[in-house]
Amino acid sequence: MTLQDFDIIVASEKHVDYAPQICDEMAASAKARGTGIAQRSPEYVANKMLEGKAVIALHKDGTWAGFCYIETWSHGDFVANSGLIVNPEFRKVGLAKAVKMAVFQLSRNKYPHAKIFGLTTGLAVMKINSELGYEPVTYSELTQDEDFWKGCRSCVNYDILTSKERKNCMCTAMLWDPEDKQKQLEENLKKITHKATLLERIENALKKSLKNIHF
Repeated sequence: MTLQDFDIIVASEKHVDYAPQICDEMAASAKARGTGIAQRSPEYVANKMLEGKAVIALHKDGTWAGFCYIETWSHGDFVANSGLIVNPEFRKVGLAKAVKMAVFQLSRNKYPHAKIFGLTTGLAVMKINSELGYEPVTYSELTQDEDFWKGCRSCVNYDILTSKERKNCMCTAMLWDPEDKQKQLEENLKKITHKATLLERIENALKKSLKNIHF
């Protein structure tokens, strides 16, 4: 089995019937890992599909295989890619990374100026985030939208979060900042341009030296 056996697409009204299965697997996966998760209802997940703010992976036989959705906070200044889940039947083929990359690109297309962030206890998700360019940050760099933090109430670790005044918890915070990435790109371009200019100067100096050599 390979990734070619799956379609990874933006979810729509055609996929709302998968919402209960997806939510059940989210809860079961969190329980199996012994970690907390902000619970989502099938209605909530279905609504994300209807809004075009979710990515779903389907096996060629029609079975749902993976899922992730977008949430926006602070009037669209922050975007979270949440609820990443892969059907246990189809793990170990790279679906988590493929779905995560697809929902990341969807987020960039819909909200090109937003900071994209995530809270996770999963090492696999952290690795994928790092490959996409996310960086670990403190909770203070995330959205301070109260509605976002209310979503943590259903997590088993919510008491830890509140006792630490939302400064940290069991989850690792990771952030992708478009402004920082743009600055990095500009700095890299400057370095490349500087090297190219330096090489050009060296080349011109060599040419000039060769012209002055008489055999």
